[in-house]
Amino acid sequence: MKIRFVRKRDGKIQKFSDEKITTAIYKALKATGRDEPPLAKKLSRETIKLLEKEKARYPFVEHIQDIVEKVLMKNNLPGVARAYIVYREKRKQIRENKKIFGVQDGLKLSLNAISILKKRYLLRDETGKITETPEQMFQRVAKAVAEAEKNWSGSVSEYHEKFYGLMRNLQFLPNSPTLMNAGAKLGQLSACFVLPVPDSIKGIFEALKNMAVIHQSGGGTGFSFSNLRPRGDIVRSTMGTASGPLSFLEIFDKATDVVKQGGKRRGANMGILRIDHPDIIEFITSKRKNILTNFNISVAVTDRFMQKAIAGERFSLVNPRTGEPVRSIPADELLDIICQCAWETGDPGLIFIDEINRKNPTPLIGSIEATNPCGEQPLLNYESCNLGSINLTKIINNGTINWEKLREIIRLSVRFLDNVIEINKYPLKEIEEMTLSNRKIGLGIMGWADMLAELEIPYGSKESIGLAEKLMEFINRSAFEYSVELGRQRGSFPNFEKSIYRNKIDCLRNCTRTTIAPTGTISIIAACSSGIEPFFAIAYMRKISGGSMFEMNPVWEKKAAETDLLKSEIIAEVIKKGSLNGVRGIPEKMKRIFQTALEIKPELHLLMQAAFQKHTDNAVSKTINLPEDATIKQVKNSFISAYRLRCKGITVFRYGSKTSQVLYLGEDFAEDADYMSLGEEFSGCFRTACNF
Repeated sequence: MKIRFVRKRDGKIQKFSDEKITTAIYKALKATGRDEPPLAKKLSRETIKLLEKEKARYPFVEHIQDIVEKVLMKNNLPGVARAYIVYREKRKQIRENKKIFGVQDGLKLSLNAISILKKRYLLRDETGKITETPEQMFQRVAKAVAEAEKNWSGSVSEYHEKFYGLMRNLQFLPNSPTLMNAGAKLGQLSACFVLPVPDSIKGIFEALKNMAVIHQSGGGTGFSFSNLRPRGDIVRSTMGTASGPLSFLEIFDKATDVVKQGGKRRGANMGILRIDHPDIIEFITSKRKNILTNFNISVAVTDRFMQKAIAGERFSLVNPRTGEPVRSIPADELLDIICQCAWETGDPGLIFIDEINRKNPTPLIGSIEATNPCGEQPLLNYESCNLGSINLTKIINNGTINWEKLREIIRLSVRFLDNVIEINKYPLKEIEEMTLSNRKIGLGIMGWADMLAELEIPYGSKESIGLAEKLMEFINRSAFEYSVELGRQRGSFPNFEKSIYRNKIDCLRNCTRTTIAPTGTISIIAACSSGIEPFFAIAYMRKISGGSMFEMNPVWEKKAAETDLLKSEIIAEVIKKGSLNGVRGIPEKMKRIFQTALEIKPELHLLMQAAFQKHTDNAVSKTINLPEDATIKQVKNSFISAYRLRCKGITVFRYGSKTSQVLYLGEDFAEDADYMSLGEEFSGCFRTACNF
């Protein structure tokens, strides 16, 4: 009897797939060093023949797995059978742990992904009980986003299925507010907003109110406080004196403390001050006082300042109320203060505001003054942007990049993000008007470090920098071409005639198309590396709201399994050190391929950022990681190099410079951990899970 259906563990009937059996056997073979696809097919056929002889209409999945084990043993493959058994046991442990989380998962997501989804993304009823599975979450989002097709007589059902497939296969994920709120009551889907802060009490507190509304809806906000008069300046209406930008920054910071984004996470902010503001030193040094804990801060530096700092000349500070210089200071000394504080605290970063405005696609609408919280999305006042990222691990096939598959994902992702603009419930009328006028989207990537490791290319090598340019040029061009197509079908963004594209092309749907975002939680869901960052570590602890989670790099696990390196003593050392450096028994080639962020020279971090920025419409989120013993001079060299490389911004982070950080190496997270016991536990638990 030919098998057409199988019965899953929960009793549900599913269509039978012989490919799943072949794939499982092949990966068990590969885990023991045997890369033999023909043998996998032969063993799969044997398994199916035995099943067909039993004449069971709906065989259970577990019974099929039992038959696979028998076939492997019958063919004198005990090592492969053991690998297959370990895999089954691992999947069983994961299922049991997911039961503890109270989340049903048919997508075989990682435990860390399920933990994040439970905490932040899956819908709940009034009692707090989770009411959807990860599959249903993707269905909810896909259905809501596909509804926009009605506006152009498109097929809602067709794109519902396409968008669902895109997300359930983890090929692309939109920014967090879209996953949280699409198809839900809140309906606010954008991650990035910029709000103006005018130089008046009424204007300042209007901005504060608007920030609270945006945070409650799930978005993050960026502000330039550069228009506020300096501390001690005259206030004519009261004949008093101004308290300056920093005093108001602290008020915005305190308000953020009490407003959670959509009830799920605390709001994030970017505070920016121009380098020529009279209060700039107070702003630069603010993080030394352990204030502004809900703000990233950046200095908007101009070409003029950078040139004067490099030349050792004096620089004028200007009162924004009058436009008149108030005093001058040595520009290089001011840059030194910035570098000192960045070395001490990780803040401030730099925003190269002139470079940003040189690439402003709508200069006739206004100048850009600020960015979103992580700096990758420069926006006009009252503008918002929807972000989403392509998972590069899904376009690698047998050590090569599938460019055609990537093109298909890009086109569908651009359509998805344009639809999000259409169905979004905007928190303010001014934001709706500005966003719909420019229709900015930000398509980016995640899993870059994973891709390089799969291709066995060291991060920061000449080959990796070249591939970065080639890849991003392809993504940027493909996104642009599809946005032109959408423009012809749906109409150009309304400010098209006031944009840099006027008289260059006939139509364009989206004012910008590409952005490199940090992809914090969505990369956990997709089980890939963050954005374009290198591996922070091969094994590390990630601090999250309500606890922490252990992570081990799945690409290394796979490569280690293929070369028989998943031994307890090796894993124990990797967990303890966080890297492969200094771990005995690991080949030098593998150490080069799996270099971690702190092992990569700062100048190579910068070259990678510049390579991606060259073909990115908006900006690039990239941390220049520095070891704990890095010098202030290294920070300064990085800042000057970033300016010369025409980056739009730069952030440095010296490991250990903050009292609390997101990622920790093993020794720093738990000094008294029993690493050998952990190694023994993970050598069995992780041995083959990454291969299936």
